[in-house]
Amino acid sequence: MKIKEDIRPISYVKAHAADMLAQVNKTRRPVFVTQNGEARAVLIDSKSYENMKNALGMLRLVAQGENDIKHGRLLDQDEAFSQIEKNLGIKQ
Repeated sequence: MKIKEDIRPISYVKAHAADMLAQVNKTRRPVFVTQNGEARAVLIDSKSYENMKNALGMLRLVAQGENDIKHGRLLDQDEAFSQIEKNLGIKQ
């Protein structure tokens, strides 16, 4: 890990925006942007951002499923598929 390259003050980002974009796209490592010595933002490449959003979406679905199990909101397989087919208008 190259911490010095991955933490930059906002003044550096303003002056070297194109270089920063090239760095995150090449290394796929996030760059932490500081202002007055405090972390204020994170710059990441678009593919990493998309992957992160997809992973968070999957984690939300898992959490929903765990919550449903915890509260007894369960269906057996036949009932679940029957409801799906009904909602899709598929004749059984």
